[in-house]
Amino acid sequence: MKLHVLAVASALAATLTFAGFVGAQQSGGVTSLRNAAIDETNAIEDTYHQDEGREPRNYRQQPPIVPHSIDQYQIDLRTNQCLSCHDWTVAGDRGAPTLSMTHYMDRQGNQLDTVAGTRWFCNQCHVPQADAPALVGNTFKPSSN
Repeated sequence: MKLHVLAVASALAATLTFAGFVGAQQSGGVTSLRNAAIDETNAIEDTYHQDEGREPRNYRQQPPIVPHSIDQYQIDLRTNQCLSCHDWTVAGDRGAPTLSMTHYMDRQGNQLDTVAGTRWFCNQCHVPQADAPALVGNTFKPSSN
């Protein structure tokens, strides 16, 4: 008797679960933030808009935005092509902004002659400019100080 009740209960649970899946699919489906199907490519302009001067920052200590494409830049454990222009030894000759001194300090605050390992991967903080659509609404207001 117990086995029969268990079998009926599990069959009922399976039927209700299946009916729930069918109902969810018929109710309009899942919509993405991209307003496109999951298998479609989200097209973003391939051109990068480099404005004159630097982009204004919205808050203190905000990492600057990269005003050029970094698609072909190699940044891995051995190579960082950003440093070919932005390292303090060559930035003046290249007309590129120099990295701040914080990039040449270790975790204990000691000055280094080379970029610290904790600052090696530039694109973990700095992102290139792109005219990409916003995925969600944003009501952020920049600081006045």
